[in-house]
Amino acid sequence: MSLPELLSGAVGDEEVVAEVPLGGDDVLAVTPTRTLVYRADGLLSDESVEEYGHDAERIAVSTGRRKSKIVLGYGLDGDETLSLPTKRVDDALHPILAGVLSATGVTEPGESVRRTFRFSELTLVVTDSRLVKHVGSAVWDEEFEEFPYANLTDLDFEEGTVATAVVLAHDGRSERFKAPNESARAVRETLVDAVCAFHEVGSLEEFRVTAADDADDADASESAGTTDFGEGPDPLSASPVADAE
Repeated sequence: MSLPELLSGAVGDEEVVAEVPLGGDDVLAVTPTRTLVYRADGLLSDESVEEYGHDAERIAVSTGRRKSKIVLGYGLDGDETLSLPTKRVDDALHPILAGVLSATGVTEPGESVRRTFRFSELTLVVTDSRLVKHVGSAVWDEEFEEFPYANLTDLDFEEGTVATAVVLAHDGRSERFKAPNESARAVRETLVDAVCAFHEVGSLEEFRVTAADDADDADASESAGTTDFGEGPDPLSASPVADAE
């Protein structure tokens, strides 16, 4: 859809990568570097555009019954608060978080964020190349973990009565976290699709076979690269004179 003239002028030459309707004529637009919120004329206010840079160090969400707030923290520069209808929070948070991850160098140029999951104090961001995990009251801050698909050797899911454990094998160790069962299927499908696409395989089983073959090749290469020093020098005799005879 076409942007309101005031919003279009604020966007300038940047590309709008996402638009989220906020009710009425209000709209949120996301560019690679900024989030812009257009507020239409109202009884008590004129139309306006609010801008929020993506160089944030922290993102938090405060949810109410009808209205919610997305708070972007900029360190010493303070916080900026974006108010929006509660039913639009997840729609807005996904492109905003993707923009912040890109602007702060967590994701690389051209890397797409497939889906964002928010469970109480766990946030999962599934991209084309990695899984980003954050634990804490904030949706995201600089205390996050990332798991590049290039380093994965296995991916498994263990169903429980309330939650499903996601098990990642990578870099010789294992990482586990839980997703509530009502969202477990979406997490599984999104993550499996992303990992399989990255490794250019058709299924999780095929990925495991490929990962095992790669591990065998690495072991064989390591063994072949070991220098052979032979059997070593002859042992020194305690009686050199006797040896000479």
